[in-house]
Amino acid sequence: LVVAEEFSEATFVETFVRADETKYLTDAVAEFSLADEAKIKHYRVQRESHAAFHVGTSGAEAGRGAVYDATSINLGARLSRHDIEFRFNAEGGEAFIDGLYMIAEDQHADTHSVIDQRLPNCRSHQNYKGIVDGQARAVFNGKIFVRENASGTDGFQSNKNLLLSNDARVDTKPQLEIFNDDVKCAHGATVGQLEEEELFYLLSRGISENLARNLLTYGFAEEIVNKITIPSIKRQLDQAILSRLN
Repeated sequence: LVVAEEFSEATFVETFVRADETKYLTDAVAEFSLADEAKIKHYRVQRESHAAFHVGTSGAEAGRGAVYDATSINLGARLSRHDIEFRFNAEGGEAFIDGLYMIAEDQHADTHSVIDQRLPNCRSHQNYKGIVDGQARAVFNGKIFVRENASGTDGFQSNKNLLLSNDARVDTKPQLEIFNDDVKCAHGATVGQLEEEELFYLLSRGISENLARNLLTYGFAEEIVNKITIPSIKRQLDQAILSRLN
């Protein structure tokens, strides 16, 4: 439990790593309470054993003018689920809730989020990306509630997925539930493979097909990884992603 008092600023890092490839269960909860004008960055990196099970919950609430900026990276575990719950407790709050899941073989990754916009003039931005290979399956279910009193709400939600094999599967369901007509909201989802034109462009420059595919995949993921401003963590993630891409 993290309690951020007025005008405080802090960065928190949750890291889940494996000692070896064994079976085990991780069940983790992190909660953040932001007072007025507090600013919190929350990085969450999950790199569990590919035989493990991971269940995690991130909950946060924000006061007037508070900013909660979260980035979640999900690479490990045989079966993983991450639940995200966020609510605004006063006007003028802001939330960035972004993430990346990159899974392969027989991995399964679930992401479920609820953003509760209960009060006027609050802003939320959610950008999740997925890279799915092998016979892996990913599920994304994101919901933004805009309550009756929440005029001036600005809510954005996006889920983009890249399939690297014919057997990979993604089920995505971004949702908006709006009870006020003075809002600016948008949501969308895409599921597809690498663009043939982009691949052809790299091949025409003498780059091998395998390297070209890896470059495009890495570029797709890098938008989320670049949000992490701690050099040592970002370097580890870059190495982990490049290793997964061979």
